[in-house]
Amino acid sequence: MAFVVSRLCRDCVDSACVAVCPVDCFYKPKEVSDEHPNQLMISPEECIDCAVCEPECPWEAIYPEEDVPEIFVDDIALNEKTDSERNAFELAEAAEHEPPSADEVAQNKAKWGL
Repeated sequence: MAFVVSRLCRDCVDSACVAVCPVDCFYKPKEVSDEHPNQLMISPEECIDCAVCEPECPWEAIYPEEDVPEIFVDDIALNEKTDSERNAFELAEAAEHEPPSADEVAQNKAKWGL
């Protein structure tokens, strides 16, 4: 099982998870669209299930596949597109970001129904 980036990352795109990934399995869309939203995604074929990324995500957007909340289950297929539609994605790079406040994280979760 791989880890999954949920839509809690959408338009937030903090790359703290990318910075700690030992296998560079995080991708982002080359062109943002409804089909390829502005968020990071994990290649399930490349993810080694090390779990290093999960606690690093300041938006709490990363879950083990088997623990993805029901409301975000469609995000599993979205992450799988990094393998099935590889030409539409590029390797994500770590960048400095200001971490969100606890209130911002809570508001983001509420926005997506969690």
